[in-house]
Amino acid sequence: MSHRVLVIPGDGIGAEIMPHVVRVLTALGPAFDFSYADMGGCAIDAHGTPLPPDTLAAAKAADAVLLGAVGGPQWDDLPMDRRPEKGLLGIRSGLDLFANLRPALLFAPLADASSLKAELVADLDLLIVRELTGGIYFGEPRGVTVDNGGRRGFNTYVYDEREIARIARVAFDLAAKRNGKVTSVDKANVLEVTQLWRDVVNEVHAEYPQVALDHLYVDNAAMQLVRAPKQFDVVVTGNMFGDILSDVAAMLTGSLGMLPSASLNASGQGMYEPVHGTAPDIAGRNVANPLATILSAAMMLRYSLNEAAAADRIEKAVQTVLERGFRTADIMPSGRAVGLEVLGTDAMADAVIAALS
Repeated sequence: MSHRVLVIPGDGIGAEIMPHVVRVLTALGPAFDFSYADMGGCAIDAHGTPLPPDTLAAAKAADAVLLGAVGGPQWDDLPMDRRPEKGLLGIRSGLDLFANLRPALLFAPLADASSLKAELVADLDLLIVRELTGGIYFGEPRGVTVDNGGRRGFNTYVYDEREIARIARVAFDLAAKRNGKVTSVDKANVLEVTQLWRDVVNEVHAEYPQVALDHLYVDNAAMQLVRAPKQFDVVVTGNMFGDILSDVAAMLTGSLGMLPSASLNASGQGMYEPVHGTAPDIAGRNVANPLATILSAAMMLRYSLNEAAAADRIEKAVQTVLERGFRTADIMPSGRAVGLEVLGTDAMADAVIAALS
């Protein structure tokens, strides 16, 4: 059987990189049935909406969705409910993609690209599991009111125990296949909703005696990520804290151009996308780093398509390319670069395909 993969190229460098990722997957060997759809800014231009109904229907019918970045300054003046990012929120909600996986991986050859000392980050491999469809980003009521005292903005931070338990199980399941440790991040000393978070995570932990569990307040977690990041294995947290901490962890690696992500629902169907944005300033110039999207495809193979060996091949090919000294501009060190060669988008993808053999 072929794997049904919906490809959503998106905007900017997303659309530029995606054909190369399809080439990498095609070179692997497993059979793929690729279909294509619009979302984001290009969908606004072509269909008048950031998430056309046909795109959502195609996503629901696929085994997995491979997404480029969406958005750009040309759509910034649109009303909030018509901007490209609303398409992203809509497809996450429509597929019930409640678990966001954000690995922070630093291949040893890139240790000098981080702003931290190389010994702190070389071979870094931590995973942030972020609850994606609840919390303060979706809580009601919300809005801005006007009264005699002026304007007043408000949002509601809310989780129920079902939402907490299911994301906790994802984290414990993943940790059991990794290094056997989960760190749950909350602010239980101030926020009642995160005290509930801590209580439910502890209850779910009883089902996983083989996995160690500790808890950190979010401010301490941010500090520890910078102080000693390799102490972490799997970090599980809510939507807002996960949004912030995953970007902190991303910068430990030196470049967003290297970081993949996955968003999964309860059936294992997922949407896979790079962490970086559309980068309109470099779009179309053949300089964007394709490795984050290529590594997102590897996550797709591992988590949704049951093709772990193929995922390993992609990750090994990326490692090989880096060991051979190939770099895109964003991961080229600013100082000594002896033995390194800058490649464009096309050539870097070609190098990965060559390394697959």
